[in-house]
Parts: sequence; C-alpha cells; structure tokens
Amino acid sequence: MAQSDKRKQSLYFPESMLLEIQQEANRLDRSLSWVMQRAWKIARTEIRKLPSVNDVVDMEAGDDPRGRDED
Repeated sequence: MAQSDKRKQSLYFPESMLLEIQQEANRLDRSLSWVMQRAWKIARTEIRKLPSVNDVVDMEAGDDPRGRDED
C-alpha cells in the first residue's frame, strides 16, 4: 500500500467562505481537509481550463480577469 504524503500547508480563505466550508464539513461529518481534497478532485479539470498569466498577451492593467468572480 502506498504511503500518504502529509505535508503541512497553510491556505487562507475569506471568512465567509471558510464558514461555508466548515458547515459543509460538519454536515458531511468530515474534516476540512477531506472537504478541500474532494473539492479539488472535482474542480481540477475546470481549473485547468483557465488561462495562465503567460497565455494572456497584451493585457492592459485593470483587465486582469483574476478575482472577478470572488466576493
């Protein structure tokens, strides 16, 4: 059986998002870590479709699409 890599990493979320994730973890009776790992597995194909900063050419300041959908 493969051994799991358990490196520690800090992630920062807006308070409202963290509360929502905590509520879902409680509802599912799972840890925050488990919820985030599942969320990544579900979302990664969509995230990989996003253009990287190197794929965007001649973008003027203020036209940066990163963070537009964030609350």
